[in-house]
Amino acid sequence: MSRRTRTRGAPGASPGVPVLTGEALPSRIHGIRFGPDSIEERDLPDAAACIEFVQPGRIAWIDVQGLGDLGLLKALGDHFGLHPLALEDVVGVGNRPKVDDYDTHLFIIARMAEESRPITTDQTSLFLGPHFLITFQEHYGDCLDPVRERLRKGKGLMRRSGPDYLAYTILDAIVDGFFPVLEGYGEQLEDLEAQVVERPAPVHLRHIYSAKRDLLTLRRAVWPLRDAINTLIREESELVAPQTRIYLRDCYDHAVQILDMVETCRELAAGLMEIYISSLSQKLNEVMKVLTIISTIFIPLTFVVGIYGMNFDYMPELRWRWGYPLMMGGMAVMALGMVWYFIRRGWIGPSDLPAPRRLKRVKRN
Repeated sequence: MSRRTRTRGAPGASPGVPVLTGEALPSRIHGIRFGPDSIEERDLPDAAACIEFVQPGRIAWIDVQGLGDLGLLKALGDHFGLHPLALEDVVGVGNRPKVDDYDTHLFIIARMAEESRPITTDQTSLFLGPHFLITFQEHYGDCLDPVRERLRKGKGLMRRSGPDYLAYTILDAIVDGFFPVLEGYGEQLEDLEAQVVERPAPVHLRHIYSAKRDLLTLRRAVWPLRDAINTLIREESELVAPQTRIYLRDCYDHAVQILDMVETCRELAAGLMEIYISSLSQKLNEVMKVLTIISTIFIPLTFVVGIYGMNFDYMPELRWRWGYPLMMGGMAVMALGMVWYFIRRGWIGPSDLPAPRRLKRVKRN
């Protein structure tokens, strides 16, 4: 079974009950606990270690990669008071990005882009509490290594701020992760455009359809993510400081920029489809033009041959000694004359060949 077959439980199931409907990776837990002057980082074996790792007075980030351990999810939910509906959405990995306010904590869903073909987006769930941040990811590996490195080096406001600023940096890294993916698609579409114009082929049509499908996937991930970030900016919450909302505005601007890039790439892909169809039509017109010219050249030749193929007794040229070479030469001259006329008119040969000029009559006094 593919990893993409996981969606939700059966229709009519009890709400707030996490149900894993497909294959899931075993959970790996990594914890980072930090303050203004110190940082501690280690792997955590189970839920009890996670609960012990979160201590008052310090900010704790518990990162869970892989959703195969439902016991871990339920234990963390019971201890930190995470809402059951949010826990259900963690394993229901087909959710749109959103923000839910549960008073004691915020639940945020974002989708992280993966550089693969076809494009895929992994759901990242964030639980933002007063002094902790818990993240759940579908698979191993992410684009959050720069965030971890900034925490280790103590640069900027990371260690001097609360978990809301850490949540902002994670969302900002997720949003910025779309830029290289879209830049790659922009280069791919430019190459496709050159190939489609020069030599259209059915393989290009498959590439265009694949690009359009991937861009639609990116649009479905970025559009609601932009709205979710806007919700964090506009709705008042004690868990998000006013200073953090200023940085969230910059993250919102990046999301808008990415959405503009997605729409631009989608328009390019739609234009490529039209260029492909136009190029095929042009190629067909060129073939039809050549065939028409050949048929036109042979029409008078066929007429002459048809006349002299009737073999009437009193046709004088039939028994003439030079009749055959003269007739063949006449037909050759006729054919060459028509070719020369077509070239002069610009119907065949270089398109920039000037058409014959008409002589103007000069009025005499």
